[in-house]
Amino acid sequence: MQSTAVITPSTLSVVDLPWQIEWNKDTCTLCGRCTSVCPVNAIELGVFRKRTVEATIALQKKPTNSYSIYYGIRQRTDPAYRCIGCGMCNMVCPNNAIAPRLRPEATTLKFHNNRGGSARTRGGRRNDTGSLLDQIKFIRISMLTDPALDAGRHEFELRTLLGRIQPPEEGLAALRDNAWVPAVREIYPLMIGSMSFGALSPNMWEGLVMGVTYLNEELHMPVRMCTGEGGCPPRLLRSRFLKYMVLQIASGYFGWDEIIKALPDMKEDPCAIEIKYGQGAKPGDGGLLMWYKVNKLIAAIRGVPQGVSLPSPPTHQTKYSIEEAVAKMIQSMSMAWGFRVPVYPKISGTTSSTAVLNNLVRNPYAAGLAIDGEDGGTGAAYNVSMNHMGHPIATNLRDCYENLCIAGKQNEIPLIAGGGIGKNGNLAANAAALIMLGASAVQSGKYIMQAAAGCLGSEHDRCNVCNIGVCPKGITSQDPRVYRRLDPELVAERLVDVFLSFDTELRKIVAPLGRSTSLPIGMSDALGIGDYHAAERLKIKYVV
Repeated sequence: MQSTAVITPSTLSVVDLPWQIEWNKDTCTLCGRCTSVCPVNAIELGVFRKRTVEATIALQKKPTNSYSIYYGIRQRTDPAYRCIGCGMCNMVCPNNAIAPRLRPEATTLKFHNNRGGSARTRGGRRNDTGSLLDQIKFIRISMLTDPALDAGRHEFELRTLLGRIQPPEEGLAALRDNAWVPAVREIYPLMIGSMSFGALSPNMWEGLVMGVTYLNEELHMPVRMCTGEGGCPPRLLRSRFLKYMVLQIASGYFGWDEIIKALPDMKEDPCAIEIKYGQGAKPGDGGLLMWYKVNKLIAAIRGVPQGVSLPSPPTHQTKYSIEEAVAKMIQSMSMAWGFRVPVYPKISGTTSSTAVLNNLVRNPYAAGLAIDGEDGGTGAAYNVSMNHMGHPIATNLRDCYENLCIAGKQNEIPLIAGGGIGKNGNLAANAAALIMLGASAVQSGKYIMQAAAGCLGSEHDRCNVCNIGVCPKGITSQDPRVYRRLDPELVAERLVDVFLSFDTELRKIVAPLGRSTSLPIGMSDALGIGDYHAAERLKIKYVV
């Protein structure tokens, strides 16, 4: 990767960098593997001059100096080539002679990130390890008062509905009059969040699709995957596996030419259509696929020139109000599939979410609302957007669900929550907490990357170079020399493991509630938290 910066601070040294390379000269054989796999060229072979002081016994003569030259590993201090802590050097070293170490207390790199007048962009997540969801406890544990269930022996129906659910009287009237009934899909409550073909490598995408297909056809778990902005490979659009996909249309309309062309040849309808207005990785900003990743294949699918950055506008440019967006986008997408497919919008977590929801309630074609909280990640975003903008998902979801309850629509309009689900590894607990706060389903993307493909990124700004196409694992790279490191079949196998583990943990949580045939959506009396102000805000029990 070549730096385009025009300023190189001469004052930086290795101690100014958060990730520092520790190298053992005695065990290193100078094989060069570490320098060849470093995704950001943070280390290089260097020539060193070593001084040795030679002195006689009892200092009979004046000490003399001798010098020797040797080759070794040197860490670069230019901010454009700073170490990202991915640890690939340590993984390939046959002698364990090199490894990155984090020293966050000694860094001044943050003052040198903005170079050449350009603010820093990165992929990954916010530099914040805290999570309100991890503080929530499940406090309703049935023993003698309610019939608790055995999570290991009892059968559970952990399913949810995607689509507008009509009240019984309206549904019966529609059936009696042979009128139109909104499309509804039965899905698994954990969805794979929006990660586009282009953002992810071909091997990663293939592995996810194979894993989702196995979960559906062999294990009968109706797991769904959202395509993200960028369309799909043409062969997927014309296959029977399309029914496991949620097609996303965003403000850039990338990939939709291919989707429209494939409409007459589609063997199956997609599970749903998601209209993206915002995302948690960069609230208020559009999508961005940087030029590093726009190769010939991605350019062909998206209908753009090769090697150019692909920014999406912050919003759909032909829509200037909530009412217009709902009326035009949702109804036009519904018409394209003959009103057989649920259509819903996705927005960033914001105080205006309730205004969007209130408009959706009045539209009979709106199939739900997806909300992406501030902890969403992996998109190419400016640091200032990722770290300082957005609304926490727990409180935003709670506000929307309470609005639905006031309107009497809590059982009709599904809410899909995302943004930081499982950011600290507690996927099932976070998902269950959001379901009890009012979500019908949850979306997770970064956790899937970490668990199924071994993503190295973290909230400590480790790796997090998803945006520039040099992913050391090959997850988010479009370079075949890199993404060949990723085995699609192993990704599929690990994805199945992730969902089976999630299923077991979710049963362990809902079994004490005595729920086996339905999810405890909105069952907030089962939740507690040790933060008094958070308890008041979420309207759950305060427990210490």
